[in-house]
Amino acid sequence: MTREMTGAMMVVQALKDQGVDTVFGYPGGAVLPIYDEIFQQNDIRHILVRHEQGAVHAAEGYARSTGKPGVCLVTSGPGATNAVTGLTDALMDSIPIVVLTGQVPTFLIGSDAFQEADTVGITRPCTKHNWLVKDPDRLSGTIHEAFHVATSGRPGPVLVDIPKDVQFATGTYTAPKPAESHYRPRVKGDMEEITELVAAIEKAKKPVFYTGGGVINSGKSASLLLRELVDATGFPVTSTLMGLGAYPASGKNWLGMLGMHGLYEANMAMHDCDLLINIGARFDDRITGRIDAFSPHSKKAHIDIDPSSINKVIKADIPIVGDVAHVLEDILKVWKSRGRKTETEAVKTWHKQIDGWRKVDCLAYRPSEKTIKPQYALQRLEELTKHRKDRFICTEVGQHQMWAAQFLGFEEPNQWMTSGGLGTMGYGFPASIGVQIAHPDALVINVAGEASWLMNMQELGTAAQFRLPVKQFILNNERLGMVRQWQELLHGERYSHSWSEALPDFVKLAEAFGAKGILCKDPADLDDAIMEMLNHDGPVIFDCLVEKHENCFPMIPSGKAHNEMLLGEAETQGVIDTKGAALV
Repeated sequence: MTREMTGAMMVVQALKDQGVDTVFGYPGGAVLPIYDEIFQQNDIRHILVRHEQGAVHAAEGYARSTGKPGVCLVTSGPGATNAVTGLTDALMDSIPIVVLTGQVPTFLIGSDAFQEADTVGITRPCTKHNWLVKDPDRLSGTIHEAFHVATSGRPGPVLVDIPKDVQFATGTYTAPKPAESHYRPRVKGDMEEITELVAAIEKAKKPVFYTGGGVINSGKSASLLLRELVDATGFPVTSTLMGLGAYPASGKNWLGMLGMHGLYEANMAMHDCDLLINIGARFDDRITGRIDAFSPHSKKAHIDIDPSSINKVIKADIPIVGDVAHVLEDILKVWKSRGRKTETEAVKTWHKQIDGWRKVDCLAYRPSEKTIKPQYALQRLEELTKHRKDRFICTEVGQHQMWAAQFLGFEEPNQWMTSGGLGTMGYGFPASIGVQIAHPDALVINVAGEASWLMNMQELGTAAQFRLPVKQFILNNERLGMVRQWQELLHGERYSHSWSEALPDFVKLAEAFGAKGILCKDPADLDDAIMEMLNHDGPVIFDCLVEKHENCFPMIPSGKAHNEMLLGEAETQGVIDTKGAALV
């Protein structure tokens, strides 16, 4: 189907044809024609954010929680440059978003016109692909291609830069034709490599499934297939920060998160395993630690849809390029056809060794009746909300993020939104807005530190305007917690600028925006305060004053191996020896 319309009309029609129901954005001169078309229709809801970075993070939250692409609309110049952090965040974490930017008219490009920036040049390194559209006849096709690229293969952010004169000009609109796209990532894995992996599964005595965000990005079927494979083989499974929820935290084979602040048992299993099966993770440095000491005794299989991720960091003995769901389906078929064989007794012995590491209780902390420990705050939040199947958790970045990953359990995929690769402070609040927009009746909680939360605090205006009942659970230690921790452990306790002497009264701040503010500083009051937060039907800022100098353990110091963890209370209580072995 083709028809004549203006470029601005094409943008709105293309979004409708792509099934878009929500756009996060902020208007400006270079996108006013598009905003005028948005005004004249009711199919697409526009969410007015207070900063373009907030728009992109909100779109990330929407995308991560739904599996559908998030969409942003921002103006030229500073509108586009303000979106760069969110674009890079989405690129690092493989989040499908489509960002539409206005541009000065084509005849002014290159003249340093008002609010002009080389958006395509600036965003080339932080998008999966981007386009500058100078011909209105190519606009609709480019937008359709952008959605295809964002959501196919390894998902990621794309950007379409649209000059203002193209928005006014008339051209021919074409409906989506994804079959015509030149971008066709490989989704089926090589059967010889899959058979080789199955043979390794049959012989492994100390296997580990190492799962990542790629499992979640592959869709619900991938998580179901992973659960079937893990439970059928009986192999232990761990996950990156981005992969939490792909396998249930209550599952009998779950080891917890691995990596720099991962669990002792997960990291020790990774170090001592003889077969490491990486499913949809990219061997990030927060996971691998010291490369030459990473899982030194194992055969390594790597399943990833992105060929460039294979052998980039860790050499794979069995490289399998393909979509996680397709590959897991074929692994199960081959393994079942060969008799469902594993080294059962050896795997049982392996689980006993892991149980020994688990007894270390690496998340142990010293409780207090006077001060709220951040770990305790999250334990109570988990206990009071874990029954909610519609619970979505976002985080900012820092100690609170790691504690949330350690103490909150996720039974399903797409219910955990956090900034992994880029570590973007200010991500969580706008992301929680995007999640709440996508799931209006759900419980959406953003676990935050006061420093991270302040980076995009202006989005409280968005939450108030759209009456979004997002809960901001701030663990307020009046410090840049992770920075302070590193300064204590690695920089001689020289606390250079890792605290603020001018924090706001968060209760008054909430009230100034028409939200509810709650202050809690006594452990005895914590449960009642959390319930007050949960029962309020509007946005809440929960200011939880916590121990100022608590450290987040376990911790693998930068450049160390998995078996060189700092364990905090577990070490001081004498439950491990000097070589890191559990005394059981």
